[in-house]
Amino acid sequence: MIRLGVNIDHVATLRQARRASEPDPVAAAVLATLGGADGITIHLREDRRHIQDRDLRVLRQVVTSRLNLEMAAVDAVLTLACQVRPDEATLVPERREELTTEGGLDVIRHELAVRRAIDQLRNAGIEVSLFIDPDEAQVEASARFQAQAIELQTASYSEARGEAARAVELDKLARAARQAAALGLHVHVGHGLNYHNVQAVAAIAEVEEMNIGHSIVSRAVLVGMERAVRDMKEAIREGYRLRD
Repeated sequence: MIRLGVNIDHVATLRQARRASEPDPVAAAVLATLGGADGITIHLREDRRHIQDRDLRVLRQVVTSRLNLEMAAVDAVLTLACQVRPDEATLVPERREELTTEGGLDVIRHELAVRRAIDQLRNAGIEVSLFIDPDEAQVEASARFQAQAIELQTASYSEARGEAARAVELDKLARAARQAAALGLHVHVGHGLNYHNVQAVAAIAEVEEMNIGHSIVSRAVLVGMERAVRDMKEAIREGYRLRD
């Protein structure tokens, strides 16, 4: 079965809107786990717009499944990651003016920084994943740089208009997933997936893990975190059953 990593960033977004103490991302992580989450994902941004350093430290103590830290390959966050030691670190691109992560990390263009971050994280005993576009050259470089996994960005698929455009993007994901698995990389996916579009991606045979946040947190506002996670797990199972 595919693992579901629940991204709780936007629980912290609500809290930071008032610089208050609630809602608590740690409580959200506990409820997500009770709902069936296989792991918890957070993005510690340089501008600390949602998740804070304390959240990371407390979550490391509380999360008993997998803690996945999304992060830019910058010194300050790398140092903190190596101190706290999440189970997994996913290197992502980051721009302060963006609302959310826009596209995958160009690991070829940023080879020196990416290689250095991978070495530093792996030496600390942290598994490393690279958030990349479903592009042949990016997948090949990820394997060459000795990442252990890739996370294929699914925003292009999620935002595609019309069946034909979605089919094109889905085919890109499937081909990249096959290539990555053949190179010995674990295959994760994420960004923009929701209860209505996740099934087709879950049907891709090589996909092992999905990281989903905004859609789950949005539903959780109305029905509660446990129910929102259970519903997403069922949507993923529907897609998983379509595998050949």
